[in-house]
Amino acid sequence: MDRIKILHIIKSLGRGGAEVLLPETLKLHHQEKFEFHYIYFLPWKDQMVQSIEEAGGIVTCIKASNNLSLLGKSKEVIHYCKENNIDIIHCHLPWSGFLGRIVSLRTTIPVIYTEHNIQERYHIATKILNKLSFNFQSMAIGVSEDSSRSVLENIKPKIPVNTVLNGVNTEYFRRNSDKSERIRKQHKIPEDACVIGNIAVFREQKAIPDWIKAFKEINLKHPEVYGLLVGAGPKEDEIKALVKEHKLEDKLILPGLQTDTAAYFSAIDIFMMSSAFEGLPIALLEAMSMECCVVSTKAGGVVEVVRDGENGSLCEVGDYRCLAGKASALIEDPVKRKEYQVAARKRVVNNFSLKRMVDELEGIYFDFMKGDHGNNK
Repeated sequence: MDRIKILHIIKSLGRGGAEVLLPETLKLHHQEKFEFHYIYFLPWKDQMVQSIEEAGGIVTCIKASNNLSLLGKSKEVIHYCKENNIDIIHCHLPWSGFLGRIVSLRTTIPVIYTEHNIQERYHIATKILNKLSFNFQSMAIGVSEDSSRSVLENIKPKIPVNTVLNGVNTEYFRRNSDKSERIRKQHKIPEDACVIGNIAVFREQKAIPDWIKAFKEINLKHPEVYGLLVGAGPKEDEIKALVKEHKLEDKLILPGLQTDTAAYFSAIDIFMMSSAFEGLPIALLEAMSMECCVVSTKAGGVVEVVRDGENGSLCEVGDYRCLAGKASALIEDPVKRKEYQVAARKRVVNNFSLKRMVDELEGIYFDFMKGDHGNNK
């Protein structure tokens, strides 16, 4: 039997949550049954390319300088599909979704779109384009119940909308004391110091200024605590300026973009997330799998994972004082902190494993090949 050929289309292959999932899911897919292709458009955002190729994927960059030029690449994508006998196209994030819908109108190839966010948070132009074009595809998948709800309420699509919750490789993302020791030595963090951390792309959505404000309050109450703020992005200069403004250079470490995130998670005791909005954040699932104690805002799908007072602590979006207060309480109560850490991993292992996610996606692909994909789930 010939393998089913899946083409993933995504704007870039940088280190965002949607992008990171592609090589991780590929490692668990049944590649004797599927052949996976990937097209991306921003050549300077290619951090995931090597990981995908090493896992067995076929990656192609069709260069585009911006969103509008990306939409002009439909002929090249259609040509690629014909040359490689693609059976199903799977698009991620809005502009790749728009392109996929154009391809769908001009071919008979079924197009699936994964929605990683909620409609309410998109720019008005993106929301309008989404609403006008959404039915020009075969199916939509929400990465959280909140993402699916938002599509159903705001777009009211005529196509099926399924929910496939994001997952994490719980075998890979396990706490490792040797890695923790290495990171702490590298950044001169005392072995017994409590570390508050975050791993994120520095963009508006993540509300990193709120994170820094919260850490400042924690630092005033607990000067012995260290911070690890791992990542890079468009807000990087602003973040560095805020760290300097608040005189946190000695206690808040910015290691930049890192590929071995598991090592940094191992060194983090409390994973504090200040996001203004989310789909179902991969970094959160990874942190919980790594037994980090979670303090987070109630952004999007976060509330589908973190149960306040059971496996973490939650605050309203924008309430950095609440983040500081709940983190401080856990610094002062190591027994409760340990309870949350154990419960966090148990929650992810039982409900958000990557294998479960891969199995559900493969089920959808098989249904498409049989022509059985007509119901919302």
